[in-house]
Amino acid sequence: MADMYRSFITHIASDHILSILHLLPIDSILSFAMTCKKFKTLASSDILWESLCRRDWGNPSVDGLLISYPERKLSWKKLYQKVSQICSISCFRLSGKDGIFPRPRASHSLNFISGCLVLFGGGCEGDKDWTLPYTESLKRGGVVLVGLGRHLDDTWVAYCGNDIRRALRWHQINSGTPTGRFGQSCTVIDDALVLFGGINDIGIRQNDTWVGHVTRDEKIEIKLSWRLLDMGRIAPPPRGAHAGCCIDNKRMVIHGGIGLDGLRLNDTWLLDLSDSGRSPSWHEIVTLSSPPARSGHSLTWIGDTQMILFGGRGTGYEVLNDIWLLDMGGDCPEWVELKCDSSNLPNDVPLPRVGHSATLILGGRVLIYGGEDSYRHRKNDFWVFDPSVVPAIKMRSQTLNPMRLSGKVWKRLKAEGHQLDCRSFHSACADRSGCRVYIFGGMVDGVVQPAEPSGLRFDGELYLVEVVL
Repeated sequence: MADMYRSFITHIASDHILSILHLLPIDSILSFAMTCKKFKTLASSDILWESLCRRDWGNPSVDGLLISYPERKLSWKKLYQKVSQICSISCFRLSGKDGIFPRPRASHSLNFISGCLVLFGGGCEGDKDWTLPYTESLKRGGVVLVGLGRHLDDTWVAYCGNDIRRALRWHQINSGTPTGRFGQSCTVIDDALVLFGGINDIGIRQNDTWVGHVTRDEKIEIKLSWRLLDMGRIAPPPRGAHAGCCIDNKRMVIHGGIGLDGLRLNDTWLLDLSDSGRSPSWHEIVTLSSPPARSGHSLTWIGDTQMILFGGRGTGYEVLNDIWLLDMGGDCPEWVELKCDSSNLPNDVPLPRVGHSATLILGGRVLIYGGEDSYRHRKNDFWVFDPSVVPAIKMRSQTLNPMRLSGKVWKRLKAEGHQLDCRSFHSACADRSGCRVYIFGGMVDGVVQPAEPSGLRFDGELYLVEVVL
């Protein structure tokens, strides 16, 4: 019987076998390759592994990878293996051409769109005191950054070419920008930026929604125009220091943040931009359970209709490191807390943090960088969260209990190259490939002067973090 089965398999056309292999998990493909020499050759073909990379990473990431690395030397199989086993990143500091650079800031937004970096707003040093003790800033309504400094309304753009070692030329866009603010969310949806909320100079929370469109001509002249959307009577309550991300390239989700009177929120809202014939609309997502109220956390899309929430500051000003999964698929969206296996603790799980960045990179992993703990000790460590270890949310029992993960979901990465300062409330974004992550600004440790209560300064450097393949 076994001989008959092997004979039947070997007579199937190679292209049909490749089509079948494309549908299988990686472990099954590797097991199939061990059967015989013919199957080993088929299961190692570049055609198959490129299709697997596109299946698991998405076409935009693979197309971006081909553009970013036109002289790729690794086979697709080897590349898949390298990405799956990522253990280090390399850091570079990028300079600005002609000495033009955005001023130092924190709690701003940074996005990659149409081959360009777009930087907007944030807080910077101004006439007001940004070095007030942290406890004093909490008494003034729980503002994310210490003190009440000046908040910017400037928009900067820079084209990113393939030469990652070169300086970038920044251009300031001077018209049609939202009012000055920090702690806003800004997300790329399709070919536009969607900005929501934030906090202004006098601590007023915003709930306005803006759309920004980037255009770039053959001479690499970049233009960006902002437009305020009329959302009608239904919109999320005003807030700042919330988290947001896009799903299916047509919708945006926001969660939590600091609302009126300094209260931290735990509500979830969806902005639907999918119907071009109708006006965009907000509506609240009501679930059976939800993460505790918080601010300064991250919300990262991980594919399909799922996103991961991590960290932040809770209602008692405690700093968190819990993980929540939100699945927007189907008629009943659901938040589920993810609990790591106790065998992974404590060295294999990031310490609690707020004001970190969380960026989706090549291979579908989430790169966590920086942030600060309950004592305002800033960090410069890099971690990756692996969503592939998380089982489908539909497989869990219909209870409000956390989902326990048996696999190792966290890995700390080794950082090579330039040593970044410890920082918090910076911004980060990845290019199309997900291999390159740009990091700008944030709060870093400064030199303490005799008259200053704390050593704290705004950073104005731009860094490139590259996945080492």
